[in-house]
Amino acid sequence: MKALFIGGTGTISTAVSKKLLEKGWELFLLNRGSRNEMFGGATHISCDINNNIEEAMDRLAGLTFDVVVDFIAFVPEQVERDFRLFNGKTKQFIFISSASAYQKPSSDYRINEATPLANPFWEYSRNKIACEEFLLRMYREQGFPITIVRPSHTYDERSVPLGVHGKEGSWQVVKRILEGKPVIIHGDGLSLWTMTHNSDFAAAFVGLMGNIHAIGEAVQITSDETLTWNQIYETIASILNRPLKAVHVSSDFLNAAGPYSFIGGLIGDKANSVVFDNAKLKRLVPDFTARVRFDQGIKNTLDFVLSHTECQKEDPDFDRWCDRIIEVREKALAELRN
Repeated sequence: MKALFIGGTGTISTAVSKKLLEKGWELFLLNRGSRNEMFGGATHISCDINNNIEEAMDRLAGLTFDVVVDFIAFVPEQVERDFRLFNGKTKQFIFISSASAYQKPSSDYRINEATPLANPFWEYSRNKIACEEFLLRMYREQGFPITIVRPSHTYDERSVPLGVHGKEGSWQVVKRILEGKPVIIHGDGLSLWTMTHNSDFAAAFVGLMGNIHAIGEAVQITSDETLTWNQIYETIASILNRPLKAVHVSSDFLNAAGPYSFIGGLIGDKANSVVFDNAKLKRLVPDFTARVRFDQGIKNTLDFVLSHTECQKEDPDFDRWCDRIIEVREKALAELRN
């Protein structure tokens, strides 16, 4: 079996690439080549498809594939390009959408593939919805063999997944816990969330590749484990062997305080309670079970991050912002008590 991955070196796609090579697939990676050295056995096609479509067409001329996956398509123009490139040249085209495309605010916290798609808060999600709509139309009208995959919050060893962090990622929050400083949790910390380890995602995803029953379908891939945000932060603090000094602040307040915008990734995604029903995935991939519990996966992530300084990107601006938000909150409470 022969597959082409556009991208292939991100959090999700790295795990899928490795799993596919383990299973003996012939894998082609089309990307700019920044991390391809980790995929021995793959054929690397160095090209920036988003900025040089002519070069991509030249590199792909005469090639056909059993499966093509675009991991880095975010707007309709990119999947329209993919349709032009691969219509008639692949038996299955897989588009990576997002569970953030599901209805916000949710009418039901239980999420499956029949949940409506609508997110007025996040342009990223609306673009993913538009991509899905185009591909489904091409499937209905021209038989383009698409499969849509909707991941939720998937993580690997390189970054600690959290709800509230700055532009430089989550390390500054981990550092605050290590230093005994209070950390901000959005809302009351009781909303429900699902974290999925990328190795579990990869196992399910590979089961969809070359699967005739997945053609024309949208499938979500997540763990079955549901946690509150308080549990997520408490687990991280426990592994770090530090007490969690949680400060709960509403998502609306965090966004209104500026200068950070929390409209998309928080108010339009993580602040909403979700419990994913993966029954459809398990019908399509009967042997799939998510095996990495959050406390196990996040321990491996923390071990890696703490031992790799390149993963410890400090964010002093966000650190000062946290201190200021907490200071203002405490001052308001003190005034109300007097």
